[in-house]
Amino acid sequence: MFDFDEELKKLPTRPGVYIMHDGNDTIIYVGKAINLHNRVRSYFRKNIGRGPQIDKMVTQIARFEYIITDSELEALVLENNLIKEYSPRYNTMLKDDKTYPYIKVTVGEAFPRVLFSREMKKDKSRYFGPYTSAAAVKDTIELMNKLYMLRTCSRSLPREEGKDRPCLNYHIRQCMAPCQGYVSCELYREQVDKALDFLNGNYQPILKELEHKMQEASENMEFEEAIKYRDLYNSVKQVAQKQKITDSDGEDKDIIALANDENDAVVQVFFIRDGKLIGREHFYMTHVSGHERAEILLDFVKQFYAGTPFIPRELMLQEEIEDIGILERWLSTRKGNRVYIRIPKKGTKEKLVELAAKNAALVLSQDKEKIKREEGRTIGAVKEIAGLLGVEGISRMEAYDISNISGFANVGSMVVFEKGKPKRSDYRKFKIKTVSGPDDYACMKEVLTRRFVHGMEEQKELDLKELEKEFGSFTKFPDLILMDGGKGQVNIALEVLRELSIDIPVCGMVKDDNHRTRGLYYNNEEIPIDHHSEGFKLVTRVQDEAHRFAIEYHRSLRSKTQVKSVLDDIPGVGASRRKALMRQFKSIEEIKEASVEKLAEVPEIPVHIAQGIFDFFHSQKPMH
Repeated sequence: MFDFDEELKKLPTRPGVYIMHDGNDTIIYVGKAINLHNRVRSYFRKNIGRGPQIDKMVTQIARFEYIITDSELEALVLENNLIKEYSPRYNTMLKDDKTYPYIKVTVGEAFPRVLFSREMKKDKSRYFGPYTSAAAVKDTIELMNKLYMLRTCSRSLPREEGKDRPCLNYHIRQCMAPCQGYVSCELYREQVDKALDFLNGNYQPILKELEHKMQEASENMEFEEAIKYRDLYNSVKQVAQKQKITDSDGEDKDIIALANDENDAVVQVFFIRDGKLIGREHFYMTHVSGHERAEILLDFVKQFYAGTPFIPRELMLQEEIEDIGILERWLSTRKGNRVYIRIPKKGTKEKLVELAAKNAALVLSQDKEKIKREEGRTIGAVKEIAGLLGVEGISRMEAYDISNISGFANVGSMVVFEKGKPKRSDYRKFKIKTVSGPDDYACMKEVLTRRFVHGMEEQKELDLKELEKEFGSFTKFPDLILMDGGKGQVNIALEVLRELSIDIPVCGMVKDDNHRTRGLYYNNEEIPIDHHSEGFKLVTRVQDEAHRFAIEYHRSLRSKTQVKSVLDDIPGVGASRRKALMRQFKSIEEIKEASVEKLAEVPEIPVHIAQGIFDFFHSQKPMH
């Protein structure tokens, strides 16, 4: 038993990290402290205004442990690592795990390349970015390779020079073929320097050069060349225009602001590189309930810059946060150069922070509206259906359908919706084993019996929690069964449930003469439903999904057997007689309606085979 009073007395007055565990020994919170003794003890004092979220956490702490460090900086790094490793429930967490693209120029090679990269390594290459659009990065790299005729191959040059023929890029004049020794290292380097100049934002030299070449080609009536230079000119202008100037000092900055409510927070970051706004991103923070805005900002900075390879020279924040000094030291250590954290109070920089905050608020409000609409479509629709039927506590719904073509390859489908959303991992297909010929009721009885008997057997074998984890779809019974049809299909389901002593409400999804959803059949009566309501739309989605899933399975079986049909199940009818019948009668329905005499008129069909065909169709149960 953990003795809190005794362990609190043992806490050292040194910096370090403390780790809170619950009764299951799960880590629920990780924090750092400049003085472990004071910080950890503060959680267990009464009436100090910690907020409801922290109060709730404290009631769940079964034990705590701590790790001492030599400095608060070491504690910050360790705290970040532990939060990333364990994702504790009560730590504010950065939800997004994005990696940003960079443009990498391999200047350490004799003949450098311009490459796409998702990480920035400590190598001899030069990196530009990060950028927010991978597509834009790829377009820019493609443009630069065209402009400066740089190689894209991975050959080790000059060691592999001349080993293979030049590639297509050389023949279409998009590479100078250093692999063949067609260009000197010095001349190639001049082109690389121009590319680096371009990436640093100096577009004017290449624009002038392209304009000159375009005019020269036009004057020489080399119109294809002129069009090529014109297209390149326009591409460079487009890239240049995207680089909106935001600051004149040419520094790298990240502008960070957030918007939050009781349960959610969105952080907006503007990325400024070389004084140019290259993009923006928003990030979701979870577990923010009970946390002040400054706390959320602090957690974002620690988690985001622990994971991103590029750290700018300056961070501009919306408001003051704790530990600015220690954070600057940590960021500077990671970057290898001095990093500053500022809170601008006036001028252009303050306007940028305000703009970031407005964008964050917009994203948060839009997402709230989106979530509200989505809940109406899903949970709200389920509640509406439950109200119509007078059934409480509906969460999981299962729907069933049968698919066949004149009795061939009978299959069944089971689709699952939880809280109004499809749970595709729990969908199941059934290949009918005991029914031959077109009998939907018998097929449905087999499907339902197999489904629930299987589930009951699994429930007997293992602990329920383990079963739900491993088998889920069969062990967990639905709160409502939806049948594709009316009274007949519902009665089949009720019969199966009675035989198995299972009590689950069963509802039919009734269709009109045009095969469109009309209403619900429950407790021996049809219940009308507003066709404009979310409940009706959900019923339609469930019905369509069950039908689609069954048809898809049936189609896959048909594609495997290709030309197999119900005729193949008739003794004496093989491939040649089947083809002869289809030539004469055009459809299975015509064959079913034909008399023995009509069937025997087909040259390949003897009288005794004609009699067998007639008997096969007319001794089968009618299709319901």
